[in-house]
Amino acid sequence: MSTEIVTDFLSALEDLDIDRALALADPGIVYQNVPLPPARGIKAFERQLRLLERYCTGFEARVHNIAANGPVVLTERTDVIVVGAWRTEFWVCGRYEVRDGKITVWKDYFDWTTFIASGVKGLVLAGLKSLQSRPHQSSHVKS
Repeated sequence: MSTEIVTDFLSALEDLDIDRALALADPGIVYQNVPLPPARGIKAFERQLRLLERYCTGFEARVHNIAANGPVVLTERTDVIVVGAWRTEFWVCGRYEVRDGKITVWKDYFDWTTFIASGVKGLVLAGLKSLQSRPHQSSHVKS
């Protein structure tokens, strides 16, 4: 079933198992974070996914709704990206096309303002955690 392919794919991404995710992608896959230009073909898609593997320490795709109409699967989800102490959460609508058990198209639509605001919030919180974890220095100066 198409929805199972998509949920398996998202699960692989959550595990940061890029090889497992790539195994669910068609060689001619088209991947796009709208409105950015699409990555066309498995090599370009793999380069995008390897960035997730290289820089992220965590990823979560909280699927709120999933629906299929033939080969087209739609998801409403909250994505969580973690890079060290930095964390961002944002709403995403994903559109997938699945043929012969492989994802041929993956397009994500999200509000860039919300994404950027969440990223800034993540930076502030990471900075505060960093400050809180520093040892306090004594205000007394020894002569």
